[in-house]
Amino acid sequence: MNSKNVRPNKHLHFPKSQWILLAGILFIAATIRSPLTSVGPIIGAIRDQLQISNSLAGFLTTIPLLAFAIVSPFVPRISKKYGMAPTLFYSLIVLMAGITLRSVGSSSLLLIGTFLIGVGIAFANVLLPGLLKLSFPLHIGLMTGLYSVSMNISATLASGIAAPIANNTTYGWQGALGIWGVITFIAIIVWIPQIRKKPETEKEVTNDLKARPKTPLWRSPIAWSVTFFMGFQSFLFYTTSSWIPVVLQTTGLSNEAAGWMLSLVQFAQLPMLFIIPMIADRLKNQRVLVVAIFACYFIGYAGVQFGSENLTALWMIFIGLGGGSAFGLSMMFFTLRTNTPEEAASLSGMAQSVGYLLAAVGPVLFGYLHDWTGSWTTPLYAFMFIAFLVFVSGMYAGKNRIISQDPKAS
Repeated sequence: MNSKNVRPNKHLHFPKSQWILLAGILFIAATIRSPLTSVGPIIGAIRDQLQISNSLAGFLTTIPLLAFAIVSPFVPRISKKYGMAPTLFYSLIVLMAGITLRSVGSSSLLLIGTFLIGVGIAFANVLLPGLLKLSFPLHIGLMTGLYSVSMNISATLASGIAAPIANNTTYGWQGALGIWGVITFIAIIVWIPQIRKKPETEKEVTNDLKARPKTPLWRSPIAWSVTFFMGFQSFLFYTTSSWIPVVLQTTGLSNEAAGWMLSLVQFAQLPMLFIIPMIADRLKNQRVLVVAIFACYFIGYAGVQFGSENLTALWMIFIGLGGGSAFGLSMMFFTLRTNTPEEAASLSGMAQSVGYLLAAVGPVLFGYLHDWTGSWTTPLYAFMFIAFLVFVSGMYAGKNRIISQDPKAS
């Protein structure tokens, strides 16, 4: 099942069932960021109508990250018992329930629904890399790229249309959040064929893994390097999304202009999300990509700190190129550093649990550094320091090695 032992075909010759599976994966990918990115642009409207505090409103963006961290370690075990496809199906139902409850208009249901959304997304976050390794072993790079692009296009669209729906229609903020339930419902329908029976290949992999002893992933330096790479790039993404517009406003940009600069970061990510997984899949090791990622991050954040304000758009593009490349490479590490789909899911669970805890700390830490120092200088240095930690962890994770959970091979 190790795709690194087989050279990818140039052409995609899939049976109809594989195309249906791919469609289902892409629809799921479209549901696992849009419910999150639709909140930020309308958080003020939610706060005002429900009369909740600013701290509680800000907590809405932290709840899903905490849910990711709490739930992710348990996902591989649940999937092993029930199968990947059925587990993903029921996680979509949980996600649908969360979106519905969040859109009712009650502050308590808003919080409950947001947590359920985090739970549902956590399952997809963890399982999709392993499912891609299981179902498309010869085209992991391409499929990871398609999955990442689908996820981020929907995320960008969600952040763009949330405010117009909330402000210019009778549906208000409830409609702006609830509309993503439609996409989730479509994903559920498209996914139904996958739960009719468990694929034989997954049964064979599961039985083989049950038959041999395991050593814990947390004892593997490779697993920890992948985990920290995932965590630190998530730290940069969520902290940048939360604070870069505020930082740019202090340089004289308007609120709208600062928002467009953040959109530029998201758009710059898109080509790299598609390209980097395919490149990574063809390289013996990925350390050259890690160097390029660090260079993009450093140029972008150092440009905001020291560069010309007239080149702000360029700095945002570099940050986006680095972020998109880092995310695409972190998704590939789950499959490149493991032998089987189940091991990929286990590594994904570990990396995303720790990673999203780091991501949840990021925006709070950045704000604290600003309050403590009274300026944005120290927080921006923190960005560059975290980018360096991405580099260090990535250089170790990028070596051409496979994690072994067989104690005889340890």
